[in-house]
Amino acid sequence: MRLTLSLALALLALPAIAAEWTRHGNPRFGYELAIPPGFVPDGPPPTNGDGLVFVTTDGTQLLRLYGGNIVEDDFESAVGRAMDAATDAGWDLSYKRVTPRWTSYSGTRADMVLYARGIALCGGTQFASFEIEYPRADLDAMHDVVERLVASLKATNNGIDC
Repeated sequence: MRLTLSLALALLALPAIAAEWTRHGNPRFGYELAIPPGFVPDGPPPTNGDGLVFVTTDGTQLLRLYGGNIVEDDFESAVGRAMDAATDAGWDLSYKRVTPRWTSYSGTRADMVLYARGIALCGGTQFASFEIEYPRADLDAMHDVVERLVASLKATNNGIDC
């Protein structure tokens, strides 16, 4: 009886275990990112093709994915402005790392966590970035998700605007 019950419970858990990450590519800027299971598009994509917003089905987590042209002096200057904008929006940034090719920063606001990652594209004239927001209570559970997001943000080197 216990074996049957254990087997039944294991089979019920399979859909959650087998949930697959999907890939989203942006042809305008030439980058891709793996999208975690449970995240769905939050409305239609913008007509200019610069990115998408995904939310979890329960609405507690948000993932923004976008690209853009660098209008500042360089990638590092653009990142500085993005971090200033996050601070102006109330985020207390506790981690900041900026290099000429990539950036990561994170912080908190009330009971929420923000993690952002960006990469330079097209010889430093463009960028791709994601931002994920989630409840502070999910911090431990999100560690592996954030690591996989970071590892999956890649240039495809075939953007139409490059």
